[in-house]
Amino acid sequence: MTLAGRVESVTSNPVFGQLIRFGIAGAVSTLIYSAVYLPLTLYVFSRHHAVYAVPFAFAVAVTAGYFLHSRWSFKGHGSGDGGPAKQVKFVMVQGSGVLLNAAITWIGTALLGYPAWVPLLPAVACATVFTFILNRWLVFG
Repeated sequence: MTLAGRVESVTSNPVFGQLIRFGIAGAVSTLIYSAVYLPLTLYVFSRHHAVYAVPFAFAVAVTAGYFLHSRWSFKGHGSGDGGPAKQVKFVMVQGSGVLLNAAITWIGTALLGYPAWVPLLPAVACATVFTFILNRWLVFG
C-alpha cells in the first residue's frame, strides 16, 4: 500500500476523526482549565497548595467539555441518547481524570517542589488519553 493509501485509510477511520475532534475539544477545555488554574495558583494558593486549584478549574472545564464532546467530538457515535445517566457517567469519567491530574500536580508541586506550571502538561496529557478511552466506551459508546 502506498503512503497516500495509508494516510487515506487512517483519516477515513471514524475513530481517528473522533480522536482529532476530542483533541481539539480537549485543547479548548485545557485552555479553559488553565485560565482558571493558573491565576488561582498565582494569586490564591501557594505553590505547595496548588492542588487546591484543581477542583475549581475542573468544574469549569468539565462543564464546557461535556457540551463540546457530546455535541461535537462523539456526535453520531453510540446510541445518541442523552439524559442524566450519560451526564453522570461523563462527570464520573472526568472525575477520574481530575484525580489523576491532581495526583500528578501534587507529586510535582508538593513532593518535588516544582512551580505550579511544571506538572500542568504531563497531568493534562495523561488525563486526556485516559478520559478519551473511558468516554469512547463508557459514556458515548
